This record gives sequence, C-alpha cells and structure tokens, in this order.
Amino acid sequence: MSANLTLSREDIVRLTERVEGAQTRAYGIPKLTDEYPGMTMADGYAVQAELRRRFIAQGHRLVGWKAGLTSRAKMKQMGVDVPSIGFLTDRMARPENSAITLSDLVHPRVECEVAFVMKAELKGPGCTAADVLAATDYVLPALEIIDSRFSGFKFDLESVVADNGSSARFVGGGRPRYVDELDLSTLGVVLEKNGEIVAMGASAAVMGHPAEAIAMLVNILAEQGETLPAGSFVMSGGITEAIPVKAGDSMVARFQELGSVSIRFVP
Repeated sequence: MSANLTLSREDIVRLTERVEGAQTRAYGIPKLTDEYPGMTMADGYAVQAELRRRFIAQGHRLVGWKAGLTSRAKMKQMGVDVPSIGFLTDRMARPENSAITLSDLVHPRVECEVAFVMKAELKGPGCTAADVLAATDYVLPALEIIDSRFSGFKFDLESVVADNGSSARFVGGGRPRYVDELDLSTLGVVLEKNGEIVAMGASAAVMGHPAEAIAMLVNILAEQGETLPAGSFVMSGGITEAIPVKAGDSMVARFQELGSVSIRFVP
C-alpha cells in the first residue's frame, strides 16, 4: 500500500489533526487536495489509519467497517468511480429510534444499508462474496448518517477516504436474518422522511449484491495489512442516494424481509 504514498509522516499527522478537529468539533474544512494536489488514495488511507489509531488511543473501540460509494447512485452523486472503506467505532453507534443531535454534525445525510455481522474472520486478497456469506452470522437493516466535513460539500475521493468515508453515526434495527433465509440481491427498500417516500431502491444496487461490497472491503483491508475480525459490524454501502436532514426530521427505512429501522434528528 505504501508504494504510492506521497505524503511525509509530518503531512499525515498534520492532515489527521485537521480532520480530527473538523469531526470532533463539527466545522467544515477545505478538501485536503487543495493543499496537497498530488494526494493519492494510499495517502488518504494513511490519514484514515492515523485517525483510527488516535481515536482508539482515546478509548474508542473499533466495532466494524463500512463500504462507501458502492452503488451507481452514490458514485454518480459523488462523481467518483471507485468504492472506498471507513472504520466504525462504538461512539458512532446510536440506538434504534433514538434522537441524533445535529449540532455536532456538519452536513448530515442519511443512507439505508444492509449490515452484516460476522461470525468468522475474513482475510484478503481474493476474498469473494461466497466467502463473505459463509462467514456471516446474520444481516440486519441499518441507517448510516454520513457527514462530510468538507466546506460546501465539495470533495474528492482522496479527501473522503482521509475523512473516514464521511462516517459519523450508524443505527441497526429491524429483524436480524440468516443469509440463507433470503435473497440478498433482491431486497427492496423504501426510505421515508417525515412520512414521505424520498428514495427507493433494491439491494442489487450495491455492486449487484451487498456481499460483493463486503468482499471488496476485505480486499482493501488486506492491502493495508488488516483483516476483518469475527464479531465485526459491517455496512455494505448506501442503496439509494444520501438524503440531507435537518432538526425535526424523522427517517425510516422499510426493508423487504428485514423490517424497518428509524431515527430522528434534534438540534
């Protein structure tokens, strides 16, 4: 992974501090490539890894990972062509149906996703969707609240990766199901905002099958010398485009076979 690293250790630490400040104190920053136009994906992941080390040193617990930009709708919305990954900690988790505070977020948007809970460790390279399904304990419906920390919601993939894939909050709910009980590629989902349907999609929008996104994530982890541990909570990526929210909004995702998951937003 270090082959196309262009940033020095000092640059990585400096950018990590910039991203951490924006995330923890909720303010917008210019995209990182404004100052480092030669920044690569490897540089972005180096900043993300440093951010993860820093959070863990502060007592956060790594609970899982997320695949991002895995649907055509999201790639088109963001103007990118490669999926990405980010880490999830216990402090990003919120209970189903709880109130999420918006004052500590910058550009909050909501996505509905299929989440996987792993019963066995997965390693790349060469991890396949079949490997993922064999290692999955169960799946459940989830909402991810993404929050790009970049001013004016303007960014590129390298900056997004450094910003931990815009990870902010996540919520699991509904009915957990074993993967052999349902066809994960054809699950329909409706996303409602304040009772109105704002997006609809099917799980096939995520790389043809959500397990493909998890396999891709495991293979990206392998490039960084990491594995996906048993017990991980893994989000397979937004099925529809991300929907902006403001205080007072409530969001519900209704999945075929998996039930619904909801969240509301307060100032």
